[in-house]
Amino acid sequence: MSSYDVTVIGGGAIGFGTVLGLQRRNPYLKIALIEKDDVVSNHQTGNNSGVIHSGIYYKPGSLKADFCVEGRQSIADFCVENGLKYDRCGKIIVAYDEEELPRLNNLYERGVANNVQGLELIGPERIKEIEPHAAGIKALYSPNTGIVDYREITEKYAQISMENGADIKLGTSFEDYWDPRTVGKNLILETSKGVIETKLTINCAGLYSDVVAKKMGVTPKLRIIPFRGEYYNIKPEKKDLVKGLIYPVPDPKFPFLGVHFTKTVHDGLVEAGPNAVLGWAREAYRKINVNPKELLSTLSYPGFIRFALENWMIGFNEINRSFRKRVFVKDLQKMIPEIKSSDLMTGGAGVRAQAIGRDGELIDDFAFEFTEKSIHVLNAPSPGATSSLVIGKYIANLAIDKLSAWLKKFFNIKLFIS
Repeated sequence: MSSYDVTVIGGGAIGFGTVLGLQRRNPYLKIALIEKDDVVSNHQTGNNSGVIHSGIYYKPGSLKADFCVEGRQSIADFCVENGLKYDRCGKIIVAYDEEELPRLNNLYERGVANNVQGLELIGPERIKEIEPHAAGIKALYSPNTGIVDYREITEKYAQISMENGADIKLGTSFEDYWDPRTVGKNLILETSKGVIETKLTINCAGLYSDVVAKKMGVTPKLRIIPFRGEYYNIKPEKKDLVKGLIYPVPDPKFPFLGVHFTKTVHDGLVEAGPNAVLGWAREAYRKINVNPKELLSTLSYPGFIRFALENWMIGFNEINRSFRKRVFVKDLQKMIPEIKSSDLMTGGAGVRAQAIGRDGELIDDFAFEFTEKSIHVLNAPSPGATSSLVIGKYIANLAIDKLSAWLKKFFNIKLFIS
């Protein structure tokens, strides 16, 4: 049986960001990370649009805003220091009618409050200077917004973690745990590849964070509902229609930003999307992916039922857009009128872990649960990848406090921290 000070569950950006945070606080900790897949960052981290969010959307004072303010610079610096792909391409959020202007102005005020540098409210002529093919009556311009490859970043996190002594166990799923009150001082984790003894467990399981928490005796006040986001790619001969990032003004009632154009760091590839349709499984990257048990869990959850009844029309429109390309294209044409269906080819998809409370409310900020021997990251929405190093530092500080309390309680020893 392997024994560790800390075991992290989940090999995405936040899981590995936490390992790095722990190693920086105390390089002597014995740390393991277990990931059920054979590769790292295989889900939310590796299937997003690759944007370094600047902090425009987030309510000042929220964890999302606080993490993003520091995280946007730390992730850019990490890329530069390690020679990873990074392009500060800029972004515009475009209003198309007068009704959207108050919301656009509110985004500007939030951005200023969150210390987003270089923000400008611009008119049609300036829009055309930045994005010659874009339409709109007014826009918010963020010149310092950048793009990266979060899969590449997480692979680098993993490399550094291993070089610093962490034990990375890929293809290893968490299955059960034993209550330390009945077996001794440490937690006992059962995995698909054997038993692990650990003083502290940190749950960064993303799409399965609530499932892992429940297995460990926590009763989450939320449930993860999967929403698939589908993309089209602009054909290479048409990629010059987009210079950077073009977004619509989002509906403040929902955490989804609406379909948009996103330049990537992959040889000029431009993505269009995503939409947001209910996934029939937690890892439903294709329309045909169905997990009956997981789907029943979603459809029977009181919070989802309330949410669906209140927002059925929006849900219907998303499904319609998913199955009818011309509807998808019509929304894209609000931003770039000359885009045509023939300019687009089917792209990839990601799945968003959307936390919903039992009251049907979308939980739009980070959510944690704690026990004496565990920390559960139950909701880590965007800007989770952007802020992964900062979130990792935050979780590491919580973990060091718990380990210090554990050592003092059982051995009256003070944990060395840097």
